Amino acid sequence: MVIEDEEAIAQAVMHRLVADGFDVEWAPDGPAGVDLCAKAQPDLVVLDLMLPGLDGIEVCKRIQAERRTPVVMLTARDDEADLLVGLAVGADDYLTKPFSPRELVARVRAVLRRAEPQTASPDGAPLVVGDVSIDRATRRVARSGEQVHLTPLEFDLLVCLATRRGAVLSREVLLAEVWGYDGDYGARTVDSHVRSVRRKLGDDIIRTVHAVGYAIGDTE
Repeated sequence: MVIEDEEAIAQAVMHRLVADGFDVEWAPDGPAGVDLCAKAQPDLVVLDLMLPGLDGIEVCKRIQAERRTPVVMLTARDDEADLLVGLAVGADDYLTKPFSPRELVARVRAVLRRAEPQTASPDGAPLVVGDVSIDRATRRVARSGEQVHLTPLEFDLLVCLATRRGAVLSREVLLAEVWGYDGDYGARTVDSHVRSVRRKLGDDIIRTVHAVGYAIGDTE
């Protein structure tokens, strides 16, 4: 599903997605997008942030209230606050306009991969980082016994870092392992998701190593 009020952009996005084998429907504004999502039950939504009727944040809230639906948000504004709000209400990824159709398809495929059911870890043991418990079997996270909701990508980012506690992982490595990207674009996506995880679990959970990347725990 593409929810985008600028027809030229919507047509370009749909043309590329159709060329890559996706079935695509289009809604030109927020209310129409919510209604069409309820009827069509899409596997993923490409959602513009600035829409008439209802903005992308409100559309994302309403879509997620009905059923868990992967969302890639499009924004013309390089505004960190907007991006963090989008991630907080259930968006899985975002692209800032202008973007390349190739990158959009890469993001869509990566988000769909992450939304697939995951096989539980063989030992079934939760990962524990301080007072944070990460249950890979149920994909649940708790801090001090209180459940904390993470999006699928936030969860996978946390697990990727926690399973290699002490190791510093570059943005490129995280993009490849968590998002499945094979290019060097998207570094700000990692930064935004790290900030979102910190907002939910605390600033101390993920450590920044300047000019290198991110880590959980002390370096070895």
